[in-house]
Amino acid sequence: MIQVKDIDVFYADLQVIWDVSFTVSPGEIVALIGANGAGKSTILRTISGLVPLTKGGIIFDGKPIHTMNGYDLIELGLVHVPEARRLFPEMTVEENLDIGALKGVAKKNRKANKEKIFELFPRLSERRRQLSGTLSGGEQQMLAIGRGLMSMPKMMMLDEPSLGLAPILVKEVFRVIKQVRSEGMTVLIVEQNVKQTLSIADRAYVLENGKLIMEGKAAELADNEHVKAAYLGV
Repeated sequence: MIQVKDIDVFYADLQVIWDVSFTVSPGEIVALIGANGAGKSTILRTISGLVPLTKGGIIFDGKPIHTMNGYDLIELGLVHVPEARRLFPEMTVEENLDIGALKGVAKKNRKANKEKIFELFPRLSERRRQLSGTLSGGEQQMLAIGRGLMSMPKMMMLDEPSLGLAPILVKEVFRVIKQVRSEGMTVLIVEQNVKQTLSIADRAYVLENGKLIMEGKAAELADNEHVKAAYLGV
């Protein structure tokens, strides 16, 4: 589904990503794990066209996207649910969902897809006319994921979906991630909750100081001594 090939990324004169390569196959959940500041969110932002790369390339569904405008990627079927939700706080829940389906096939199927989101997140249905800025943190995260799904993507990138949420809501978010994958969605996830993430992922890559140092099946990495010591508190 996606190939990230030998990318370098800079912020001004500061290099933050060194020669990173990885793949995500259709229908997989793949995790990028690492400490704060390792470069995980930067990689998602680079894939989305928000940060330019200086070397390498990115292929999505057979098409090179590193030369494209970020706003064109959603029509190819790639959606990014960013850290901190990035909702429109003065718009209602329903209006935020509508924003996720402004083009193409998604626009034609907006009504039906919105009802699917409300089935997936019943709490959003109850609050459909409420301003998104007045929702709880967990409800806002549900809305951010729902807005992404409204575009009918082939692949969803999630940046810290459980950040700041109560444990019961973390379980709800991960339940939804597993459910959308079971319906054919491909998922690339960046997440500080490493134990929970490895429990649902197929494969994972470990990023340290902008470089990939390890990769493998999620279950194997969860049993790796370095991963356990650095990220699982064992």
